[in-house]
Amino acid sequence: MNTSEARSWQQAIPERNRELNRQPEPKKQVKVHVHKRWITPGEKFLYVMFALITAAALIYVVSFSSEVDTLNRNIQSLESNISKQETTNANLSYQVQEYSNPDRILRIAKENGLKIQNTKVIQTTSFVE
Repeated sequence: MNTSEARSWQQAIPERNRELNRQPEPKKQVKVHVHKRWITPGEKFLYVMFALITAAALIYVVSFSSEVDTLNRNIQSLESNISKQETTNANLSYQVQEYSNPDRILRIAKENGLKIQNTKVIQTTSFVE
């Protein structure tokens, strides 16, 4: 080997070693910032649906209880009307019994000038239509 070849060979080896020893340049790493959400869109949808169903159920319960309360008040007013009417009917039936008393009938007959001759006045039975 001649000297010029040896020189070129020695110069080529360090470059080659440098190439082998050289570490690849670190690539620039781009940091991707992942925004982690607290609630996913699917969870949001489920929460909204649950809230709507709950609100609808609450509105239905309130309206149903309001209707029941109204019906109960109507029933109570009807029951009070019935009890008043029963009281009125009882008073009227008592007056009917009082007015149909034979002594009263005889007294009114004498006041109006009717003469009763040896007849017996008896209480009439109820008239059923």
